[in-house]
Order: sequence, then structure tokens, then C-alpha cells
Amino acid sequence: MSNILSGLEPARVFHYFEEICAIPHGSGNEKAISDYCVAFARSHDLWVRQDGANNVIIRKPASAGYETAPVVMLQGHMDMVCEKNSDVDFDFEKDSLKLKVEGDFVSAKGTTLGGDDGIAVAYVLAILEDDTLEHPELEVVITTDEEVGMKGAHALDVSDLKASYLLNLDNESEGQILTSCAGGMKSRAKFPIRRVEWQGISADIKISGLKGGHSGAEIHCGRANANRLLGRLLFALDKELNVGVCDVSGGMKDNAIPREAQAKIVLQPEDAARAIEIKESFLADIRDEFSVADPQIKIEFDIESNEQKEFSIIHPADMERILFMYVQSPNGIQTMSMELPGLVESSLNMGIVRTETDGVCFSWAVRSSKKSLKFFISDQLAYLTEFLGGTYWYDGEYPHWSYRSHSPIREMVTSVYKELFGKDASIEAIHAGLECGLISEKMPELDIVALGPDIMDIHTPDEHLSISSVERTYRLLRTVLSRMKG
Repeated sequence: MSNILSGLEPARVFHYFEEICAIPHGSGNEKAISDYCVAFARSHDLWVRQDGANNVIIRKPASAGYETAPVVMLQGHMDMVCEKNSDVDFDFEKDSLKLKVEGDFVSAKGTTLGGDDGIAVAYVLAILEDDTLEHPELEVVITTDEEVGMKGAHALDVSDLKASYLLNLDNESEGQILTSCAGGMKSRAKFPIRRVEWQGISADIKISGLKGGHSGAEIHCGRANANRLLGRLLFALDKELNVGVCDVSGGMKDNAIPREAQAKIVLQPEDAARAIEIKESFLADIRDEFSVADPQIKIEFDIESNEQKEFSIIHPADMERILFMYVQSPNGIQTMSMELPGLVESSLNMGIVRTETDGVCFSWAVRSSKKSLKFFISDQLAYLTEFLGGTYWYDGEYPHWSYRSHSPIREMVTSVYKELFGKDASIEAIHAGLECGLISEKMPELDIVALGPDIMDIHTPDEHLSISSVERTYRLLRTVLSRMKG
């Protein structure tokens, strides 16, 4: 292990965080990190259960004097979003994250850090290890595949869980105590394509430089979506010129606002100069539109050669349907909450577009704190897709987490926060999805809050974790547990 984080406090939290970062643990690749958690529990003589979805449940008995206190669940997820800069040579299936420390922040070189939600796993392992801490009986639940539809939480068997209170550790804003969240689903569409041979000169288009971000927590920031920009640019070219399209692609995760998108197109030689003019005009307009929210947008337009060749392009009739979906699909914020001013109520993100052998596929992350609106957005996408001759389906559907007017755990956490830091914590709902909704659906009496340290730019290679915030949040967590004696 590299020991890049050696010397940071809290020492044991950062020790475990660095060990976690050394183990590849992207969504769908969590067996190794799951086995690591099981081995940790056994080495500390703790009861542990690993299920078929690789979820891990660890129990630690109550400290002396806390035997009659209600059981507390600590919960987070072990998977991370795998995003990297296009010029970075990194294999998320095999490579350890390359950590760096700059000032108050830990980040990874050219990739996501996985502070969401590796820091939760580091917190709970440090707490389980610490026999000096006074606490009630603990049930630690570490789930899998949260980032791709909360599959671990869906599969979680709660029949042997006894907790009355849940401290979810999947928030990314210190001092913000979450008490409800949106539900969501992954929506998919596929359009069949035929190919035809077409003669012309080829050009590669690449849109980059976008900030991206979490499609729930940062959907309100007004950032550009690279897939949507690519659709608009192709539409602008198609309005004036005879353009063939070989393939389109963009985005890596449906729950991350896409930062890059690409296309390979075919032009007639006499249209090349005008195509570049259209691109430059479009870029100027886009930079003006996003001058505040996303000011670093770049568009590369590289003509490979002036020599005409035969290219296999998507049949123009099929491409017209795909272009229609690019331009007409709803995207971004759909409704704002009337109960909680300023909170996004419903949204969707065109996160992934891919050209496959037999079709072009779209994937959206749909979110809403109203079940009816979540399914209405899904119905809109289905109607549009099927009207255009495509196939639509959804998966990974999860419920919203409702606010409780009476919450002893919320009162406890906010009281301790004020005592420790001399200021009030904010009580908030969030548009991003948390596993709290699924767990509370299975355990309706569970009293829940979500908290965590400051993690910025999650789901992007710019993700960075505040060291001082990790320490303060750990102090808060330990103090809350020590106060839960009765």
C-alpha cells in the first residue's frame, strides 16, 4: 500500500479509506471489496453475513451500560462511479486509485475518487475496530451496486435486522442532515439501425471540457449535457448540409451528467468549409448559453482527409429518428417542489448514448420525489421511443424516502451538531436517490437520517474529499453513538 494518506486524521479512517482505494470496486465489480469487509469482521471476531448480492452485514455488541439501548444501523454502499479523463490510462477493473493530497483535499489522479461512498465504509470499519468507543448494539450494512439502481438494497434481506435507528452515511455535504430523498429508475431505449454505403470525406466530432456532475445532486446547476449538445450540433449540420452519420456516443454513467460526446460523420467535399463554419457558430452560441454554468466547452471537428472514400453510415431514415430523440427527449429539471421551495422535484438525465452493431441505445436516470411523476416521465420516454419505432424498458426502480414529522434521531443529531460546532445543522431533502427509501420500505418503523463529510464534484474525475470535514463528521458520528444510551 502506498501510504499516501499516512499522517491524516482521523488516522484509522484514512487508513481504511486508502485500503479501500487500493481495491477496484466499481459497480458490478465489488466481490473483492465485499470479501475484504468480511475478512475484517472475522479478524475482529464480529458476527458477519455476506449475501448472494455481496452485501455485507456486521454486528457489534453494545458497550457495557448500553445493553438496553435501541439497536443502531450504520449504512453505506461499497461501489463507486468509475469515470476518468479521456487521456488517462487507467483500468477500473484492475488498477488501484492513484491518490493525492493537496491542502485540505484528497483526490485521485485523473479519475473519480470514490469518496461516494468509500468514506462511509472507512467510517464504519474504524468504529467497529475501536473498543474504546461507547455505543449501542450496532448493525453495519454495506450494500452493493447502489450507483446502478440500488441492486444491493433491493436484494437485502432484513428479516434478522433489529435496528430502530439508521444513520446513513451517503451524504456529501457536512452540516446537512437529510431527511428525505427522491426515488428513481434507469430508463432505456434502443433504435434499430440499417447501414448503407455512402461516399464522401469523414470528420470526427468531439465535445469535451464540460463539468459534468451528479445527475441528482447537481442537476439544478444548469450545466451542459454533452449528449444533448452533440444532438443539437448534428441537427444544425443536418438543417443545411447532406450529412451521413457513422456512429454516435457519449457519457459513461446514466447518473453522471455526461462531460464528453463523439460522432463520426461523412460530408461531401464541397460542404467541408461550411460545416466548420456551422460548428464555430454553434460553439459560440453554446459558450454564450453556458458562460456561467459551464464555461470551458470545447468542440473538435477534425476532417481526416479530403480524399473521398466509401463509408458505412446509419441509414438516413433511421438517423432521422435518432436525431429526433436527441432533440425532442425531455432532459434536466421537469418540476420543482411546491412543498419545499428550491428543491428539484422531478428530473431526468440523458446519461449514455451508444452505437451498437444493430442499434443506437439511450439511457436516462429518471428521478422524482413523487411516484406518479416518476412514472409519467417514464411513460413520456416510452411513448416517444415507440412512436419512433424503438424499444423502451426501465429497470432499477427505487422508491422515494418520505419525511417524518417526528424523528428522535434527527433531534439527537442536530442537537449534538449544535453542541460540537456552535451552529445549527440544516435539515434538508435531496433530489439525489439514497438507499434509505428502499430500506425504510422494508423496515417501516426505522427512524432515519443521512449525513456525511464534504465531497465535491462527485461522479467526475474532479471529485475531492475534505480532510477536515472527514474529521468533524467522524467526531459527530462518534458523539451521537455515545449519547444513544437510553
